[in-house]
Amino acid sequence: MLDAYHGTGTIWQNVQKQYAGKIKTLKIDKLQKDPCFVMIGDNEKFMESIDLTRFDVIDLDAYGVPFEQLEIMFRKGWKGLCFVTFIQSVMGILPHEMLKLLNYPEAAIKDCPTLLGKNGFKKFCNYLFLRGVKKVTVRQNQRKAYLAFQT
Repeated sequence: MLDAYHGTGTIWQNVQKQYAGKIKTLKIDKLQKDPCFVMIGDNEKFMESIDLTRFDVIDLDAYGVPFEQLEIMFRKGWKGLCFVTFIQSVMGILPHEMLKLLNYPEAAIKDCPTLLGKNGFKKFCNYLFLRGVKKVTVRQNQRKAYLAFQT
């Protein structure tokens, strides 16, 4: 499993307690918050440089929208189970490149990005559909959405 936003590892530590097998995890984070081995740095650079086919699961538990990481995953043709946390910022700004893929005019994206944030989660799901994701399991809590899907 690739945990691209490891933090303190609380989620996967709790999953491991419920699972009889061993979960082998490659942990990435910008800061060392966990006493175990963590690859410190930019997860985008790591994801570009490693063989993603080694992983059955990728966890993109970001504070925001992990668009760039998803693009790497899709571009490399990775197949497996993906977990994503989608959190739209207070201003509601969505990744500009994602909006471009959804055919929003570049001038509108540049001039009024907060207006295009309306229905952000729906736009994010449309983006996933464009990338071939047909079924998504979602749990929502206020501005946060937790997604799981197969690629």
